[in-house]
Amino acid sequence: MDVQQLELLCKQFYESQDGQARAEAEKALYLFQEDPDALPKCQQLLERSNSSYSQLLAATTLTKLVSKNIQALSMQQRVDIRNYILNYLATHPNLQSFVIQALIALLVKITKLCWVDLYEDEYVFRNIVQDVKEFLGGSVEHCMIGVQILSQLTVEMNQLAETACNLTFTKHRKIACLYRDSQLYDIFILSCTLLSQAKDNCCKTATASQYMDEAQHGLFTHLLNLARNCLSFDFVGTSADESADDMSTVHIPTNWRPAFLESDSVKLFFDLYHVLPARLSCLALSCLVQITSIRRSIFNNTERIKFLAKLVKGATDILKSSHGLSDPENYHEFCRLLARLKSNFQLGELVTVENYPEAIQLIAKFTVQSLQMWQFAPNSIHYLLSLWQRLIASLPYVKSSEPHFLDTYTPEVTKAYVTSKLESVPVILREGLEDPLDDNGMVQQQLEQFSTIGRCEYEKTCALLIQLFDQTAGRYQEILSSPPTSATHHLDIQTCEGQLTWLVYIIGAAISGRISYSHDDHDLLDGDMIIRVLQLMTLTDSRLPACGCEKLELAIMCFLEQVRKVYINEHLQKLKMFKRLSEVLGVNDETTLLTVISRKIITNLKYFGHSEQIIRKTLTLLNDLTLTFSSIRRLIKLDEIQFMLNNHTREHFSFLGTGAVSASRCRSMFYTCLGRLLMVDLSEDVERFNTFMMPLTNTIENMVMMSFPSEEARKELIGLSRDLRGLTHAFNSKNPYMMLFDWFYPDYSPLLIRAIELWAHDPAVTTPVLKLFAELVYNRSQRLQFDVSSPNGILLFRETSKLICCYGERILSLEVPKEQIYPMKLKGYAVCFQMLKAILSGNYVNFGVFKLYGDDALDNVLNMTAKLILSIAHDDILVYPKLSQAYYILIECLAQDHITYLSTLEPPVFLYILESISKGLNALDVLVGSGCCATLDYIVTYIFKQLQLKEKHMLLVTTFPNKKVRQSVLPENNVFLKVMELHPEILQNLLSTLLNIVMYDDCKNQWSMSRPLLVLILLYEDYFRQLRENIIHSQSLEKQQSMACLFDALMDGIERNLHIRNRDRFTQNLSAFRRDLNDSLKSANNLANSSSVNEMMPEYFSV
Repeated sequence: MDVQQLELLCKQFYESQDGQARAEAEKALYLFQEDPDALPKCQQLLERSNSSYSQLLAATTLTKLVSKNIQALSMQQRVDIRNYILNYLATHPNLQSFVIQALIALLVKITKLCWVDLYEDEYVFRNIVQDVKEFLGGSVEHCMIGVQILSQLTVEMNQLAETACNLTFTKHRKIACLYRDSQLYDIFILSCTLLSQAKDNCCKTATASQYMDEAQHGLFTHLLNLARNCLSFDFVGTSADESADDMSTVHIPTNWRPAFLESDSVKLFFDLYHVLPARLSCLALSCLVQITSIRRSIFNNTERIKFLAKLVKGATDILKSSHGLSDPENYHEFCRLLARLKSNFQLGELVTVENYPEAIQLIAKFTVQSLQMWQFAPNSIHYLLSLWQRLIASLPYVKSSEPHFLDTYTPEVTKAYVTSKLESVPVILREGLEDPLDDNGMVQQQLEQFSTIGRCEYEKTCALLIQLFDQTAGRYQEILSSPPTSATHHLDIQTCEGQLTWLVYIIGAAISGRISYSHDDHDLLDGDMIIRVLQLMTLTDSRLPACGCEKLELAIMCFLEQVRKVYINEHLQKLKMFKRLSEVLGVNDETTLLTVISRKIITNLKYFGHSEQIIRKTLTLLNDLTLTFSSIRRLIKLDEIQFMLNNHTREHFSFLGTGAVSASRCRSMFYTCLGRLLMVDLSEDVERFNTFMMPLTNTIENMVMMSFPSEEARKELIGLSRDLRGLTHAFNSKNPYMMLFDWFYPDYSPLLIRAIELWAHDPAVTTPVLKLFAELVYNRSQRLQFDVSSPNGILLFRETSKLICCYGERILSLEVPKEQIYPMKLKGYAVCFQMLKAILSGNYVNFGVFKLYGDDALDNVLNMTAKLILSIAHDDILVYPKLSQAYYILIECLAQDHITYLSTLEPPVFLYILESISKGLNALDVLVGSGCCATLDYIVTYIFKQLQLKEKHMLLVTTFPNKKVRQSVLPENNVFLKVMELHPEILQNLLSTLLNIVMYDDCKNQWSMSRPLLVLILLYEDYFRQLRENIIHSQSLEKQQSMACLFDALMDGIERNLHIRNRDRFTQNLSAFRRDLNDSLKSANNLANSSSVNEMMPEYFSV
């Protein structure tokens, strides 16, 4: 494809209106980008093309080539690309912005990847800052390009995108640290200097509109972004999630102190905020947010107070003038700035600042105004509430004699928050705005913050809440009792219900903020508020089933959950609270309160079967109550709970009906709770168990009589499977589990296997059924303890084997679109793997009897599992976490306890397992990596021992020709030995992979990796010796001797056996080997050598 064709394709792709032509052009351009010989054509495109799109293609293609495999480029080619791009940018400063960005992306990418490479005894790629200074001395356009290069380079050095391809995490951090230590401070100082000069130039003109042309605007933008990127750098390698906006600390090095103590960078950015237009001033605030987050330990106490005073003064000046705060972005960044003031400094330090009294007054005023203007920037409120939450939480620890004034201003903030929520309700309803109550995450976050804020001057908080609640509830009752003649009657009801919803949430949050040393008067106040919410609950329940407000019901359940946490607690004195409740409601102790809560639970389960949210919230409360011994003993004595145990049918609880599809997902939790309650006094009472099971018995008997397959039978089956799974989960002791097993098998288990046959294509059916069996076979708390004369363990396994084989046969025959592969197939596979692993490691089945008596149940299920495994694409295993965990745990179990079976598998299955282990060794999940190491250790240990037995066998045959030697698997049938003989490179590659990870990666499971590594070294001693020589010779001459000594020490004292002592000795040697190697590579003088070794790994790790 020549250059003219490429230009035409670019024009066609970006400008054509014909969809088919664009698609064809896209396909051709994609093939061009994948071409490894695209380098010269890219240069030709840049040299001769006048089309910006062709230039963009050339830049992105080169970036992809560099990113994909930079080792394919010689050092001369890399230097040529770097120099060419720098010259091209210098001679073409007026390119389209997207072309400049693409070229800079290429330049910084190759600069990072080659940062530690020597070219003619010089670190050429580290000269980037000097090269950029030539741009900075040119025109405005050249200056902008130079600043963009530094800004993008700082971002590139900070991100981990290349770790998986060209860089290990360890090497990435070494490059980032080198850049941090040698360049970053100078770049930050340079950005501040340029910003100061630009500010002075702008201030010489009369107004911002006169000086802020497009070029200068762009220059300020890039300079501020550069400063922000410097301050946002991951200085110590701890920022795992860049998108998170936690109250993080900026860990600048100590040598940065002059930038914030001697030069007045804080004043610079505040000045920039005041002189720049809103589109730019938010960037100045963003820099100030990072400056405010600088680690405390960089300053001594005096310096810290001086630094804090500058920040507080700057923030106070903004609050006084309100300059720029009408802009949403400025407002948001300023709220973040205020929040960081408290996250990084102590209240005791804040109160010592000279203008603290004025500052806290202005901050309180600003917070109140912000809460009242709830529509302006709702996402910024979080930072203001966070500030006040942290301030209040610090009160017990303040030792300063200076007044903090929080008791004066916090009640104002509390009142503003509560009233703003109530005032927002009619506006939202009237104008059809998005309701904040629908965002449960935001609601819970704010309530958690309020739970601390509201505890300051708690008497005032409670008085406010009680007053507002009484007013709103009184108006609600008045509207309900009046005839619905008014046109606004329904709207008035909705308004009151919305306001009561907020009040109930807030009261629950206030109660949840109770701390252990709260005095009794606070309990009385809590009691007054609890009384009002319980009275409201009685009122709303009386309107069911005709009317019901779901949001209010959710708030009430949240409130009851907070009451449970605080006041249904055996370690808490709450006599005054119950005394108050007794006077008004007759609730005089925990048992009576549990009665009230139980009635509410029953009411919700009866009337809100259509609402999954309410059912789930209600059952979560019931589940929490049944988890503690003290409360469950009280619950079982209540008539309401006995009613639930005796009447768990759809007539009483509508969500158990087949019509309540969405809420049916909660049925397992419901029956888990009932199962726990039933077990309290069940003992060995089979008659009581059968009475409890009667509704389920009737359901399954009715299903037997239904015509299969029908929609009604399908829904019944889904619900029944979830019910039984919940019960099975709850029965974690022997007696109740055995009762359930005897009820289930053999009468009803065939029905579920039949259902799998009919509905294998429908995961809505198969998933609940498979999960039920997975729970049945799980030996939770050693509950599966069959009597010595009982065959139940074997019968349970045979039934499970039938189920998996039945499911596997049908699911493998289904053709499923790739986008549906997980829900339709892989999710079921994962449950099957969990099920098989649970039963293989449950210690209640003797698997030797199957072969002894000719029963093929074990072989059938293992063979079917092998087929399921082979049908999974390797990439899918690690893409889906639940699948990867289930798969690797199963493989480890098979390798540990059924290695003989694995050794007889067909070679494709064994090779698949080895490849999946190789991929899993590099997985991000440490548990997956450790499991792969253990599995590999079991396999190679077995091979090592089989080879030893084979040698002994040959020796015995030679010495005693007539003597018979017993072997579990004949050598000719052992797939492991066959593969090892025919394809030794497979295990050799695993040896290389393990050694690579141990030497150069961020190895988190070193002990686990040491076990199979020793066995592989003993199996392939010649290969390891050659690998060792390659690694040594890849070092510079002065390093070869030390590397040889490291390898000698690694194998020092290691014998050719797998005794525990020998393994432990190797593990210790490996730890010392890795430590000494890392110490060697830490030296700056040797970093280039170490990095080049790392890049050569694909070459010398494959002998």
